[in-house]
Amino acid sequence: MTPCLRVEIRGLRLPRQLLPLSPERARTLLTEAAGVEIVDDRDGNRFPMPTIASGRDAVYIGRIRRDLSQPEGLGLDLFVCGDQLRKGAALNAVQIAEVLVGAHQPSGN
Repeated sequence: MTPCLRVEIRGLRLPRQLLPLSPERARTLLTEAAGVEIVDDRDGNRFPMPTIASGRDAVYIGRIRRDLSQPEGLGLDLFVCGDQLRKGAALNAVQIAEVLVGAHQPSGN
């Protein structure tokens, strides 16, 4: 195991009231976001890992799944990994939420 002393890892649960998106739509939106890379390959067993994020500017997001604990499975679960010296966790979480929530704002807002 390689120690990664500067990488922040978070599991995010986004309730359906905040984010009524399908995993597919969330993946599309996040793929288009600057500074974000999707690493979500179930068949190849590749997901965001500290060894990938350490020393890099990008934030890696994977394990994008429906939150089955929410009614109708409409919430989302995400796994996020990034170098905390290059990009702090708080800023990262806010920017992810802005991208996903902003996609659902009516035009003109």
